[in-house]
Amino acid sequence: MKNDSYERLREILNSHPSGAPASKAFDEILKIYFTPDEAELLCRMSFRVKTVDEIIKGSELDPAEVEKTLDKLSSKVLIFSKTGKSGKAYALLPTIPGLFEFPFMKGITSPELEKLAVLWEEYHAESLSNGFSGNPTPLARVIPVESSVESLSNIHPYEEVKEFITQSEYFALADCACRVSVAKCDRPKDVCLIFDAGGKFLVEKGFAKEISKEEAFAVLDKSEEAGLVHMSGNTKNKTYFICNCCPCCCTIMRGLTQLKHPHAFYTSSYFAALDPKECISCGACLERCPVDAITIEDESSGIDENRCIGCGLCVSSCPVSVISLNKRTIEPDIPETVQDMGIRVATEKGKIERFLNVMTK
Repeated sequence: MKNDSYERLREILNSHPSGAPASKAFDEILKIYFTPDEAELLCRMSFRVKTVDEIIKGSELDPAEVEKTLDKLSSKVLIFSKTGKSGKAYALLPTIPGLFEFPFMKGITSPELEKLAVLWEEYHAESLSNGFSGNPTPLARVIPVESSVESLSNIHPYEEVKEFITQSEYFALADCACRVSVAKCDRPKDVCLIFDAGGKFLVEKGFAKEISKEEAFAVLDKSEEAGLVHMSGNTKNKTYFICNCCPCCCTIMRGLTQLKHPHAFYTSSYFAALDPKECISCGACLERCPVDAITIEDESSGIDENRCIGCGLCVSSCPVSVISLNKRTIEPDIPETVQDMGIRVATEKGKIERFLNVMTK
């Protein structure tokens, strides 16, 4: 498969900071998603939106047939599409978030999706998680639950999960693709928040529903109550999604909890600390900690700062308020914007030239 359209498409997808490492499982995924002709067409595309005329420039392809094909793939959320002043435009989706998550957001509704769930799980363990993880800068980070930081006076806006909702204009809610496809726990699935253009796209295609800002805030509360970790893009100024993750199903979290990648994601800027003299050893925090960072052993109870990811779930669950968040001595070096993050991560992974070539072709 090394020189055909599927491999060339994989190489294009692998130029993205999210990665698409070579794998037999991913070969099968691409063959399920796309016909050879569709894969060939997609090799003319970029992660930047382009019109049909831009995509077929220099070829003898029929614009009407190409638009029909792209609309079909877009309806399956296998590529991104939008309609602007210049008409319809299309772009490739990265593996994460995109090709993996979006098709599962309606649930597993066919034998094909059941097969894809198995293949994506195999791909995650084999190479995708490693390709997605930072080297060292990761693409995702933890944001503390709101109630755990309400009393802190030195918190930055980008450390407040509700601030990302406040900055957004459009809100969509979808099922968590990880818990749909992996299905190893009974935590709520309808907690995946997607904002602005990405949210509009998924709503238009029927893979998410539009919600209000107030409903988005309620999703955060529901997720915190269920013991889910707020995870978002690793940027300061804006994010386009908030995942609410469990350690047993979620792709990003399992990079650390199961596959032990040290740069699977950034922790928050905080770590939890426990006062052993005041602890009543109820164990509530043990059930909430997603990374097993807490020990409850009478007066030797404590929290391992090096394991703690600073999610704040233990703080919000402590009935006697003896756990608090403290600022880390060394804060994560968070990129300012999505563009800054993409360039930094691609540079660290040695793919910046290839990525820029794809983005400008």
